[in-house]
Amino acid sequence: MTQGWTEQHASRDPSTVAAAHEPEAIRARLAEGPVHSYLKDFVYGAIDGAVTTFAVVSGVAGAELGTNIVVILGVANLVGDGFSMAASNYLGTRAERQLTAKVRRMEEEHIDQFPDGEREEIRQILESQGFTGELLERAVNLITKDRERWVEMMLREEHGLSLTVPSAWRAATTTFVAFLVIGLLPLIPFLLQLVPSVNIPAPYVLSTFMTGLAFFAVGAGKSRFVEQSWYWSGFETLAVGGGAAGLAFVCGAILKSVA
Repeated sequence: MTQGWTEQHASRDPSTVAAAHEPEAIRARLAEGPVHSYLKDFVYGAIDGAVTTFAVVSGVAGAELGTNIVVILGVANLVGDGFSMAASNYLGTRAERQLTAKVRRMEEEHIDQFPDGEREEIRQILESQGFTGELLERAVNLITKDRERWVEMMLREEHGLSLTVPSAWRAATTTFVAFLVIGLLPLIPFLLQLVPSVNIPAPYVLSTFMTGLAFFAVGAGKSRFVEQSWYWSGFETLAVGGGAAGLAFVCGAILKSVA
């Protein structure tokens, strides 16, 4: 599924959806092959960036520490935690690709060593999907004549693996960029406070507003790609992020006496 097809499929315009189902459009789309979506990586990085950075801001504000402390801890968290998340996403995605490659090699070896047993696995898989009689045997023969199709069916149906594993670098980069961009918003009022000519009476209040707006915007943007209303998705994300920030503020207020 290409990104263009995803956008067309999500469109409410009947003419756009109809055009995507024309024979030439279908042929071109299938020729391009599947393309992985990195929406999850973006949302993951954006929400965590805003939550963790604002949690630091809230904790420091709750402890009534100075602006310099907010900036130092916030920037350190932004860079360190952002890189940690990106690295974790990279290694996790790479491990997923390595697992798929390992299972693929194993299935190829099994087909070479135990072809009858592997054919029986295909037969039973198809039986569980409703194939019977002559149609079942024809389907088994058709699939097992093509080694690549045979292996891919085993990967999907026996092992539950996806054939479209994302790029580890793209997943990590998407997470890191989203973390930095959205995670920087809670710090902007405090960074501006360091400029001599700028005076913000209530930087924490402004930081709270900007972070809440970022939560809502990320959730509302996500709704374009999923079956959820934009306002509900926005408020859902706002509630999750606000809860995390509230916990951090309470912790900072409780521990204020030891600061």
